Amino acid sequence: MTESTMTMTPTKEQLSQARVLVVGDVMLDRYWYGSVDRISPEAPVPVVRITREEERNGGAANVAYNVVTLGAQSSLLTVVGDDEASHKLEALVMGTGISTHFGRDAELKTTVKLRIIGRQQQLLRLDFENIPKTEVLASQTAAFATLLPDHHAVLFSDYGKGGLAHVSDMIARAIAAGKPILIDPKGTDYSRYKNATVITPNRAELQQVIGAWADEAELQTKCHNLRLQLGLSAVLLTRSEEGMTLFDAQGQLHVSAQAREVFDVTGAGDTVIATMAAMVAAGMSLRDALPLANRAGGLVVGKFGTATVSYEELFA
Repeated sequence: MTESTMTMTPTKEQLSQARVLVVGDVMLDRYWYGSVDRISPEAPVPVVRITREEERNGGAANVAYNVVTLGAQSSLLTVVGDDEASHKLEALVMGTGISTHFGRDAELKTTVKLRIIGRQQQLLRLDFENIPKTEVLASQTAAFATLLPDHHAVLFSDYGKGGLAHVSDMIARAIAAGKPILIDPKGTDYSRYKNATVITPNRAELQQVIGAWADEAELQTKCHNLRLQLGLSAVLLTRSEEGMTLFDAQGQLHVSAQAREVFDVTGAGDTVIATMAAMVAAGMSLRDALPLANRAGGLVVGKFGTATVSYEELFA
């Protein structure tokens, strides 16, 4: 791939050769839809009569699904339980053409997010989860080393569920192999993401780490300080209706949000980082990939639940 072609849009063919290794916390997203006709006589809550159930890839599985929907290739490395939800999720993931590498921990409860939907809105969400054992996670690092050479970019999708306890080791291996590293961060300790290529926090996540900012100038200073402190090439701040801003060695690059009806922001961050990773794996620079990731995020908020964007939609 020549530098000149890749400042342009990657062709479908170029994208189909790009391989992204996604590592992180997966979950099964369950949706129970029903009709709400009355209030319960037992408590002041609506009674939902369930009429339909749906299951989708959640967490890092949704990120990998976004990569393959765009037309690139993806492998998914994660730790799950040995329960009904994990087998359901594995079947879902494999059905999308993602190469699955599930480490199993019999004592782990696979994360399930159950959303009860009535009258087109979410009434309640129930979360089932616990933290995986260290031994299983250590075996993941070995699997990571094996998978790494066959991929063009590495994407860590951190949902704070414990699956990335060894992320620093994996980052070190990816750097040694010369692979770009994209991270969707969680929590307040970003030191574990040191020397990655780019992290993609949203406003609330970034604020937990660098504190509040009074204006753009202060935000810029704080982001550049964070970037230098962590040895990152860039910080990509996703800003909902304000679009997104990339802070890198050249300064900053801002793209405005694609104005459209926002139906559901669930999983929009997954789509943004998956698009960035797919484009970078295809040979694009972060700056060139930015408008495409922004457009993909804009498209996905117009859909309900965790959703994805196809190559055709993105370049329509």
